Amino acid sequence: MSATPADAQVVLQLFELRREAEMRKARNWYGMEFNPKSADEILAAVMDFSSDANRYFRMVTSYWEMAAALALSGAVNEQLFLDTQQEMFFVMAKLYPYLPALREKMQLPDMMGRCDALINKSEASKKKLQLFIERIERFRAMAAGAKK
Repeated sequence: MSATPADAQVVLQLFELRREAEMRKARNWYGMEFNPKSADEILAAVMDFSSDANRYFRMVTSYWEMAAALALSGAVNEQLFLDTQQEMFFVMAKLYPYLPALREKMQLPDMMGRCDALINKSEASKKKLQLFIERIERFRAMAAGAKK
């Protein structure tokens, strides 16, 4: 089914939500400071309930879970949603290698389940996620080399 003007409006509203001041701080933290190397590192951030890390992690991940749920439910055209943003893939790429262990440790078998389901619906989205995972690994290696 083709995207409609109403789908475009939803995509634009989702973009506007990402521009909110506190959400910008959360996205900046997630993109620049949050560089987990294990499920335990993620768990440490999530379980520090009084920290900005906890709040920012919840803001970013719950936003993308909500947005993916809109696409999965048909509230917005899936293809338009996937074509108009890259950030969900970046968010998932930081978590994906540790997601099975994190789900088990937190006893949340569906953690990031909507994003996971949406990405796994197509080969193109799976490939895009893999490219983001590889990109993050390259950046980690470059950063580690720069510190030496």
